[in-house]
Amino acid sequence: MCYNIYIMIKKCEICPRKCKINRENGDIGYCNSGDKVKIALISKHNFEEPCISGKGNKKEGSGTVFFSGCNLRCVFCQNHEISQEGIGKEIEIEELAKDFIELQNMNVNNINLVTPTMYVPQIIEAIKIARKEGLNLPIIYNSNGYENVETIKLLNGYIDVYLPDLKYYSDNLAIKYSKAPNYFETATKAIKEMYNQVGGPIFDEYGIIKRGVIVRHLVLPNHLQNTKRILKWIKCNLKEDVYVSVMAQYFPTFKANKFEEINRKLSIKEYKEIERYIYLEGIENGYMQDLESNEEKYVPKFT
Repeated sequence: MCYNIYIMIKKCEICPRKCKINRENGDIGYCNSGDKVKIALISKHNFEEPCISGKGNKKEGSGTVFFSGCNLRCVFCQNHEISQEGIGKEIEIEELAKDFIELQNMNVNNINLVTPTMYVPQIIEAIKIARKEGLNLPIIYNSNGYENVETIKLLNGYIDVYLPDLKYYSDNLAIKYSKAPNYFETATKAIKEMYNQVGGPIFDEYGIIKRGVIVRHLVLPNHLQNTKRILKWIKCNLKEDVYVSVMAQYFPTFKANKFEEINRKLSIKEYKEIERYIYLEGIENGYMQDLESNEEKYVPKFT
């Protein structure tokens, strides 16, 4: 598929918002992103899934690149300083490519692009440059799931591992907590395209993922039916070799205190109910995060 980076940002339809603004002229759309890539943090990260961060192998951690901006407005966002408050530094495409190489030199397992959606054209160009300079690590597309299928198609051949969220089954919840209409329909179409590109997971001898899809889902307090419906959809609609990562790391932050029903952590009872549901549904491939992970100390520091 052909594309032109400058045409794409002159009438931006990269994500489902389709703002159609001219980012090259300095116009800012829903995601708060301009024409240049904006980075909040580049670091070695050890708190991803075991097959991403690694443990006991020769390499260490995931080489994360946290991009600034987001096309969602999650009231409970743990990274709100960068997703909604503008923290970050603008860099050129060539500098991003250099950052990829520097992360590889840090002996990480992969390059992990966190919330990359609004910079897809620039990221593709940076990957091209970095590969010419010797980049050979798997590249992970770590996404909130609210993606335009046509944009995902552009990534074919550039992304090795897709790590999308599937946050909501209910459109009411998606609108209430993330201002994301048609989230489920939009995200599931994108996830199917991701699987079409990379297929089932491939691991190395240390259990590190080299290719494939892992679907993440964050369990919200008082919304277990939402989680069960998401898990049921994954089981019934995706191949059995797709991995699921059920996250229990929720804690009320940012604007969550304005919503009484989510203004607390998951209870042990809720955690065990979802754990049992996974067992009863026969979902075997994946991870369920420890309940103790719902602490602010695991959130990267951006300032």
